[in-house]
Amino acid sequence: MSPLPGLVGQADVGGDIVVDCGAVIVGSGAGGATMAAELSEAGVDVIVIEEGGYHPTESFGTNSCRALRTLYRDGGGGMAVGRPSVLFAEGRCVGGSTVVNGGMSWRTPARVLARWAAGGVTAISEPDMEPYFARAEGRHSVGLQDPGTVGRDSELFRGGAEAKGWTVLPNRRNQLHCAGTNNCTNGCPTGAKRSMLVTSVPRALSLGARLFADCRVDRVTRSGAAVTGVTGHFIRQGGRAGPRMTVRARAVIVAGGAVQTPALLARSGLRSASGTLGRNLSLHPNATVIAFFDEDVTGWQGVHQAFQVREFTPEGLLLTATNLTPPMLAGIMPGHGRELGELMADYNRVVTAGPLVSDSGTGRVRNVPGLGAQVFYRLTDSDAARVVRGVELTGQALFAAGARRLLLPFDGTPEARGPGELRRLLSRPVPKRSIQLYSIHLMGTARMNDDPRRGVTDSFGEFHGVPGLFVADASLFPGPTGINPMETVIALAMRNARQLVERRSRYAI
Repeated sequence: MSPLPGLVGQADVGGDIVVDCGAVIVGSGAGGATMAAELSEAGVDVIVIEEGGYHPTESFGTNSCRALRTLYRDGGGGMAVGRPSVLFAEGRCVGGSTVVNGGMSWRTPARVLARWAAGGVTAISEPDMEPYFARAEGRHSVGLQDPGTVGRDSELFRGGAEAKGWTVLPNRRNQLHCAGTNNCTNGCPTGAKRSMLVTSVPRALSLGARLFADCRVDRVTRSGAAVTGVTGHFIRQGGRAGPRMTVRARAVIVAGGAVQTPALLARSGLRSASGTLGRNLSLHPNATVIAFFDEDVTGWQGVHQAFQVREFTPEGLLLTATNLTPPMLAGIMPGHGRELGELMADYNRVVTAGPLVSDSGTGRVRNVPGLGAQVFYRLTDSDAARVVRGVELTGQALFAAGARRLLLPFDGTPEARGPGELRRLLSRPVPKRSIQLYSIHLMGTARMNDDPRRGVTDSFGEFHGVPGLFVADASLFPGPTGINPMETVIALAMRNARQLVERRSRYAI
């Protein structure tokens, strides 16, 4: 018996299927699940298709290796090729990346909305978006942490930043009485993190939506200019292709994220008049400073990320401390064998922190025969300089907090054992190719703009020139948000779903 009403997994399907619905949604993350819930609430017959599997809350725990294998695409090891290349992670499960992110929930800054509006997006001002932000926050229990759930690593970082006189804000997260188990990236084992897995997905299904898990969409289908649905296949255990699937629908909503969405659209033979489909990728490059303290920090106790330093947002820098699980930390530690083992032996004395850069560089997504969707990214010289600046600021805060030494995210750079040595090391040119970067915020590859010559979709996510085809994820962003993008995705999906419902007669849904 299915654990959720309307859920169909690969084991439930014995042969090829053909089904009909009003709207089919590709992806069950922040955008897709929100659209599913909003449209189902309005009485639309919805089918959601998710390439990943269904993993309930009770299956989550401390096993990071299992989580990387079952909840992430490519084990969390995506790569944006460039100089330097940037490691990135995408969720691939029911609930998408909301299942494995830290749950940070921030409204799009007013200055960003104003920039988007000036660039050609309508109904995007702060007053326009306020009701959708409020609705998103209410639906997902956005608020501050309960007392006693903030870990020592976060407190040390906050203390160091405040000692420098910097502005520190407590994180707003989509959580309801988070227990501070610090398993966010493994899937929340208590259900306190209000991911799509425990909010919009079950809500949509309770309202009559259907969900196909373990199911890959290969193409969006069309008749003339209008969309007619999608085709694809279920994925058997071990990754084998299973039965074929055809969904006939009058509206198609693609919400696979900033890599998979443009890849699917291009694979379906779609092109944008602007030539921007798959281009304009932003990814908020992150760098990690590894600090060793004399005291036992036990950073794995307490919430994943409790505070943000906003002092340097005018420079496009956001500073945070985020605990990494042992496999994730080992993946960025220098050395191997005995050297790596000796470093990891000090895990309980480690604090990891670093900058997030609101980037000016851009990348693109391309389908490469035999390899699928591939990502390419160019870090600009100015962004590289901001990474170095952010690393130095992070190091200053960590030394002010009592760190005894730092490992820096630059190949070939020795460790720093004090503020003076940190300044000296970073006063010399840092080769761009030596910078170690990662990303979990990919945006902008199907940007919205009312001018078809400048964007892929209109201001409400409808693909220019293809009636009934919509995009509902961070691909829509005209540029980086400079903060965690999840709430922006949810609010835009709510806004765009309302517009679609108001115009439902156009699509007969």
